[in-house]
Amino acid sequence: MPASRYTVSDVMTHTAVAIGRDAPYKEIVALMDQWKVSALPVLEGEGRVIGVVSEADLLPKEEFRTDEPRADEFAAASKAGAVRAGELMSSPAVTVHPDATLAEAARIMATRRVKRLPVVNDIGMLEGVVSRSDLLKVFLRTDAEVEEDVRRSVLSESAVPEELDVTVKQGVATIHGGLSDRSLVPLLARAVRAVEGVVDVRMDLDPAR
Repeated sequence: MPASRYTVSDVMTHTAVAIGRDAPYKEIVALMDQWKVSALPVLEGEGRVIGVVSEADLLPKEEFRTDEPRADEFAAASKAGAVRAGELMSSPAVTVHPDATLAEAARIMATRRVKRLPVVNDIGMLEGVVSRSDLLKVFLRTDAEVEEDVRRSVLSESAVPEELDVTVKQGVATIHGGLSDRSLVPLLARAVRAVEGVVDVRMDLDPAR
């Protein structure tokens, strides 16, 4: 069964807003507000990503403005006095490669609890940024597009000997036809679910056909 062909490079923002190590605090806040982003890559040299400044890195300045930090908050509170990107940034940056699958990018975001990922090449140079909303773009595909994709990339190339077809409604793909070998059902469902834009998979199979 073929895997999804979509990668991070298909959905990422190629023109990314970034800052240098010496960018001042207020400039960082202004850029985030201007571009409506929650984090900015920090670059060095010709564009190598050395860190990321996020809203979470900026908030300690307000959070600890009047309150003394508890013993378990000293690490966060240390950023309250920072005024430059190099002092504020989280480093090393959590990044992703442009050829990573959307599932891989989503998994990194979930496990590292970040909303945006700098996209870097093999030597760490910035190529773009991918966000949570970028990963959801595949669900904007029309039902007809998803249906044709399932038919072409799964049903016509699969090892299932029986003739099967698919209908898609609101992203839910329903597979129709006869399937005598029921052991193939999980494999078929997994392959259909891997098509970008599929919300769920249902089986309407007749073993007697």
